[in-house]
Amino acid sequence: MDSMNLQKYKTFIKTVECGSFTKAAGLLNYSQSAVSRMIDDLEKEWQVSLLERSRKGVKLTSDGMKLLPYARKVCDEYDNLQAAIDEVTGLQSGLIRIGTFSSVATHRLPRIIKKFRKDYPNIEYELLLGDYYETESWIMDGRVDCGFLLEPTATDFEVISLETDRLLAVLPAKHPLANCRKFPVKALCDDPFLLLEKGGKCEVRDFLEKNGISPKISFTTWDDYAIMAMVENDFGISILPELILERNPYNIVTKELDIPAFRKICFAFRNNGTTSVAVKKFTEYLSCR
Repeated sequence: MDSMNLQKYKTFIKTVECGSFTKAAGLLNYSQSAVSRMIDDLEKEWQVSLLERSRKGVKLTSDGMKLLPYARKVCDEYDNLQAAIDEVTGLQSGLIRIGTFSSVATHRLPRIIKKFRKDYPNIEYELLLGDYYETESWIMDGRVDCGFLLEPTATDFEVISLETDRLLAVLPAKHPLANCRKFPVKALCDDPFLLLEKGGKCEVRDFLEKNGISPKISFTTWDDYAIMAMVENDFGISILPELILERNPYNIVTKELDIPAFRKICFAFRNNGTTSVAVKKFTEYLSCR
């Protein structure tokens, strides 16, 4: 809606309400000639006569009477739009759709959202849990507004680096190396290996290949907790991110590797200028842990 046309509609409505160009001009802080000119412009644009002029003031013509409700509706809808914009930009309402993987969903997101909700209690959330590849696709396709990924991302997103998460050896409680200071990477080949693999990006497999380690993989899954349960029951050993091992309920032992391994967690969203005010504000709370 052209702002000038909208102002003409409002001037038309106010003139009808006042029954006078002079009174409408005073209320709108325009000159009488400006009000008259805007009404003239509308009549020329719509090719109708809207008002009957006389010494006593103005009144609607039959055409003006028919068109007035539509002008009111346009102005009312514009006011409703502005109110909604003000509400959203003031974060009085809104929806944030987030793609994430399990360890962040379990050990990071609840604290971030809890802090954010104290300041913006009316924001709603939709969480989609998936692997790294799925989340990247969801962000690209617009299925989610933002998401937690590993760096480097496969696509040119706007990225905020969050933390470096260590990869740790996960052993049964009675494993012969349960008391070692650092678990030797070469010993990964001595036991059945349980591989955590999620979609097209697997930081554990990448680490093994980089260091020339070929363990005897006996079990592969995307479920972190299934790996821990299998290790607890002495089905083998594994490597898992430290984040998912926080507050784990299993009787297992975790050890730092003698060759350090990490994954870099980031927060990403599309950099095409469509990021909502709510998402931008949410990024300010990502350090809450």
